[in-house]
Amino acid sequence: MTPAEALAELRAAGPAPSLPERRAALLALRRVMLARAEAVAAAAAADYGGRDPVDTLLADVLLVADAARFAARRLRRWARPRRAAVPLPFWPARAWSEPVPKGVIGIMAPWNYPFQLSLGVAVDAVAAGNRVVLKPSEATPACAALVADIVAEAWPGLARVVQGGPEVAAAFAAAPWDHLVFTGGTETGRKVMAAAAPHLTPLTLELGGKCPAIVLPGADLGRAARDILAAKAVNAGQTCIAPDTVLLVGHPAAAFARAARAAGLGGLGTRVVNAAQQARLDRLAGDAAREEAGGIALLPAAGALAEEEIFGPLLALAECADLPAALAWINARPAPLAISLHGATRAEEAAVAAGTVSGALVSGRALEHAAMPGLPFGGVGASGFGRRGGEAGFAEFSHWRARVRHGPWSLSRLLDPPRGAFAHRLARRLVGLPPE
Repeated sequence: MTPAEALAELRAAGPAPSLPERRAALLALRRVMLARAEAVAAAAAADYGGRDPVDTLLADVLLVADAARFAARRLRRWARPRRAAVPLPFWPARAWSEPVPKGVIGIMAPWNYPFQLSLGVAVDAVAAGNRVVLKPSEATPACAALVADIVAEAWPGLARVVQGGPEVAAAFAAAPWDHLVFTGGTETGRKVMAAAAPHLTPLTLELGGKCPAIVLPGADLGRAARDILAAKAVNAGQTCIAPDTVLLVGHPAAAFARAARAAGLGGLGTRVVNAAQQARLDRLAGDAAREEAGGIALLPAAGALAEEEIFGPLLALAECADLPAALAWINARPAPLAISLHGATRAEEAAVAAGTVSGALVSGRALEHAAMPGLPFGGVGASGFGRRGGEAGFAEFSHWRARVRHGPWSLSRLLDPPRGAFAHRLARRLVGLPPE
């Protein structure tokens, strides 16, 4: 099935699903995901050549299942019309806005979380009353095939899956969706945006970039190192919000490296997904001296490592003279998806919040905010735009239609044509002009 065929088929599928139908669909997806948990873990392990089942069960199975239940429980409240104020001249009119499904949503998913970033995004779209077409990554073919099976079982009338390589992806990006979601690298995101432009297709882009972890002077270095490494170890660092560069304020890089080695996290249970990704990581690391800590290489933040997204088990370290220097490092680069703080006081946290722009700001840990379904998730500028997750995701995939019901008379009708001297005097008075 081509993207155009899938789009046409779902466009012809009839009216948007009702609230009870949406709720049933969300709960059906939850049941199927939990029932297929072992198959999901096996497919991911096959595609990666080894993936920690805990990574898959938590980040791909449980996160999708929990998001579906979260949306199902709150769907009726999210879908309620919202009253709007009516100015006195229009009384006794009533005004409100209502969320209306956009139609058919196209979702282009990456390889790093093949189920979370396809089916998890689709949860928001289906909750908002849309039908969806998914394009899984060809880099994880076993997962892509299983996504198709899950969709066929849970959502036979709501969703389709289109599989294929770069040519299919290009056709998918260029199709006239009612909304298009892309998760992936920033440069590819620019190409997707260009392909969608002729149809003026609304976009949600979740892209990449640097995600700094700031270690403040008051931090317990052992705890900070363990928290950062624990987040970096998930999926072997192949996570868009994984700590990318550690900005050490008042701590030597050598001391952080010692603390990281002492954390005793052990090796990684997940491999780099394929040879192409490993080659990219080798290029980034170059000949820089590195130390190993829990299967993660620690390197100086210099050259390409200081500028490009890492997206793997490399962690760059940079010493900063003070917090303003750390903020200057962040602001010299595109806005990140996430910043994590370690050992920050409330005043330091407030200074980072006021002095930076990012998709998320997290204090005390890293990465775990992505598993909180009530939070909006997304980037800023080069790290993306639009939001998914919870009520923000419902709103993202809804058209907010304005509704007004006028009464039989209102003061505003005094300005209807034909307009005499009174109307002219009134208009001048309303904008503060003197009488003529």
